[in-house]
Amino acid sequence: MAITVDHIKTKLIKELSAAHVDVEDTSPNRCAASFKVLVVSAQFEGKPLLQRHRMVNSCLAEELKEIHAFEQKTLTPEQWDKQKSQ
Repeated sequence: MAITVDHIKTKLIKELSAAHVDVEDTSPNRCAASFKVLVVSAQFEGKPLLQRHRMVNSCLAEELKEIHAFEQKTLTPEQWDKQKSQ
């Protein structure tokens, strides 16, 4: 099964109760399935970056077996609001 942007986005929203998710397929620039994601979730509150990334990786564990490159940015809603206003 080919992994799609919509599949990743839907799964992150559902599993992490994400308030905002951006998924970019960067495969055309690379030799295999590659994605870049931005995930905004209140579940990240009080958690260090490594733990946030592990939460995303755990959510997409099956998909990551088929993804060659995966870049992620994880923010709390407060961090997201602050970043948008800059």
